[in-house]
Amino acid sequence: MKRALYLLPVALFLVLAGYFAVALRPGRDPSLLPSALIDKPAPDFALAGLDGTPGLSLASLKGQVAVVNFFASWCVPCRAEEPLLLRLAEQEHVPLYGIAYKDKPADAQRYLAQLGDPYRRIGVDESGRTGIDFGVYGVPETYIIDQAGHIRFRYVGPLTAETLERELLPRVKALGAS
Repeated sequence: MKRALYLLPVALFLVLAGYFAVALRPGRDPSLLPSALIDKPAPDFALAGLDGTPGLSLASLKGQVAVVNFFASWCVPCRAEEPLLLRLAEQEHVPLYGIAYKDKPADAQRYLAQLGDPYRRIGVDESGRTGIDFGVYGVPETYIIDQAGHIRFRYVGPLTAETLERELLPRVKALGAS
């Protein structure tokens, strides 16, 4: 019996080491977090816009392929990805929509005035409820929603040029967006 007690810490260590070896294996992209919503209908939402501009809702996205980006003025990685979002909207002509996540409308407006506004429409999710419904871990997060309103792709973290070229743009084009 005493021998079994001495072996218990060793067994626990081996279990933990095995778990970390699998979870941290090379080539695993931590931004590709699984989402239960992939290929399922996007959560229904209707958000107010910034400063009297039209808001954003799931109904306003239907009938087109849309890229939805959750961002916030207080988010440092969001600032890093902003030039890529501007390029995406201007050069690639991708329908890009923004959701200001847990942000005050005045702060979001200031942020967009400073860095540029790549979005066709912006919804304000001050309470974070829409983000919760989408399963947002934190900002920035980017989703592709198809014409029928189904989530087809999710990217966690700031977009990079490589991510745009290898992941996002091919998926958007495959779904039929120009």
